[in-house]
Order: sequence, then structure tokens, then C-alpha cells
Amino acid sequence: MKKSAFLVAAAYALWGLFPIYFKMLNSVSPFQIMSHRMAWCFVFMLIIMVLRGELPALIKTITWRTALIYLCAGGILSLNWLTYVWAVNSGYILEASLGYFINPLVIVLLGVVFLKEKLRFTQWIPIGMATLAVGYITVQYGNLPWIALVLAFSFGIYSLIKKIAPLDALPGLTMETAMVFLPAVGLLLFENFRGQGTFLHAGASISLLLAASGIVSGVPLMLFSAGAQKIPLTLVGMLQYISPTIQFFLGVFLYGEAFDHTRVVGFSIIWLALLIYSLEGWVERRKALSAELA
Repeated sequence: MKKSAFLVAAAYALWGLFPIYFKMLNSVSPFQIMSHRMAWCFVFMLIIMVLRGELPALIKTITWRTALIYLCAGGILSLNWLTYVWAVNSGYILEASLGYFINPLVIVLLGVVFLKEKLRFTQWIPIGMATLAVGYITVQYGNLPWIALVLAFSFGIYSLIKKIAPLDALPGLTMETAMVFLPAVGLLLFENFRGQGTFLHAGASISLLLAASGIVSGVPLMLFSAGAQKIPLTLVGMLQYISPTIQFFLGVFLYGEAFDHTRVVGFSIIWLALLIYSLEGWVERRKALSAELA
């Protein structure tokens, strides 16, 4: 169990360190980074599936419904990756981290809306607090924190799609990257045709970083998949805050993004909401366990 928890924590830590990696690619357009990431991630996952001997079984599962589900998943994931890379390389790491702090509450809300899940009254409190925080930031800055909202809702919708998707994590990622592989390669060829391509044109280090983006994207998911099934969901829920916390500290202390009064108040409300959300879930699970043992 300790090993599994370490694998999950390592996955979230790697996701948290993504800003450092993508900052090294800030000379490349976000569309090209996203396309390379999708294309090379598919190649990497395809190799893994072949080595594991699971590719024939995956091919047999493909139906029109499966293809449509993973086309939607790949499209939403592309939007999430594009927004994230743009945010990191445009100096909005803090707002990106805010999106992933909000994300657990967004997933709960989407479950209510689309899956008709029921929430306890105490679960509505953190959702209300998150809404209050977004409203406060909007009023103070005069515009919605759209980067945070796009990241939170795109990953929330992606999680919702994956909840109804028929495949496990690794075959699923292979399928969703396969569904957007051709559009990604097409965009890269178009950029190269008009003289804007960077792969093999902007130096060996940039080309290597772009090619390695597939491995960088795939490895954390493999670590997460290897560990998440063997530890309690409550522990997974607590560990998920590692990633935005690392991003937050990188934004403030490494890249010097402003953490002004408005952000202090907004983030503090979100952190308090997440604390209430986590404690409420822990108390309810303890009650359920006690009832089972009684």
C-alpha cells in the first residue's frame, strides 16, 4: 500500500512540475506543443500496448460508440492541454493552479447535473464557497478567471466522459490520443508547410523536448494507474492536491507571478472550501464504516 501511495504521489508531483517543462518550450506556439504532445503520446502509448501484448484486445473493442466516446474525450483533453500550455507560457501559472484546485468541486457539481447524483447539504457548502471565490475574483479584476474555469470544467467533463467510457486507463488514453492523432499531425504539417514549424527547425533541444512530451504525458498516467487501484479513494483525493500546490509555489516563488490581495482572498476561500469538502467526506466515510462494523 505504501508503494502504491508513492506511485500516485509521484504521478501528481510530476503533473505539478509540468510548468518547468513547458516553460522550456515557450518559443513554440501552444497549438504546436499540444499537437506534438498528442501525437507523441499516442506513439508512446501504442508502443506500451504492443509491449504488453494488449493491442489486439484493444482493436477488438473498437465500435462506433467507443470511437465516438474517445473522440469526445480526446477533443476535450486537447482543449485542456492547449489552455494549460498557453497559461503556463503566458505567465498565468497561478490561475492554472486555481483551476485544478477548483476541479474536484466541479466534478462533484457535474455529477449532480449529468449523473443525477445526490449531495448532502454539507457538500453544497464548499461548492457555494468556490462560486463565491470565483465571483470575488471576477468583481475585483473585472473579468472572469476564464483560464481556471476552462481548465476546471474541461478536465471535469473529461472525467465525466471517462466515467462512462468502457476501457481502462491505458487502453483509454491510447484510444483518445489515436482519435486526435491525425488532426494533430495535420496541424503540424500545415504549420511546417507555411514555414512556422519548429520540429527539426529550431534546434536539437527543442525537437527533443517536443518528441519527449509524449513520454512526459504518458508516464504520470501509468504511475497513477499502477497505484490508484490499490489505495483508498480518500487517499487519492488527498494526494490530488499535490499537483496544484506545486504549480502554485512554482508560479509564486520560481516565476515571480503576483500573489496580490485579491488572489490571497480568492485562493484562501478555495482552500477553505477544499478543507471542508475533504473533512466532510472523511467524516461520512467513517460513519459508513462504523455502521458496517456495527
